Amino acid sequence: MVPVKYAPYVFSFFMSLLMSGIMSFVISVFNVGLVDDIVIIWLKAWMFAFAVALPTIIAVTPLVRKLVALTVVQGEEH
Repeated sequence: MVPVKYAPYVFSFFMSLLMSGIMSFVISVFNVGLVDDIVIIWLKAWMFAFAVALPTIIAVTPLVRKLVALTVVQGEEH
């Protein structure tokens, strides 16, 4: 198991893995349709998308946290 201090990186790994997989599949089907070799096309796109997504998520996470902190109001629930 991974020590808890690495939890943000584990989160980033799984988030980028799942999001890049879903998005690359949707975009692949949108662009070429459900052709016979869609799985191969999708897996190639997924590998590339994941290679971009993981470092991007790690890099933008501090900015996103700041934006969330500026957007939400503490102590108010609706």
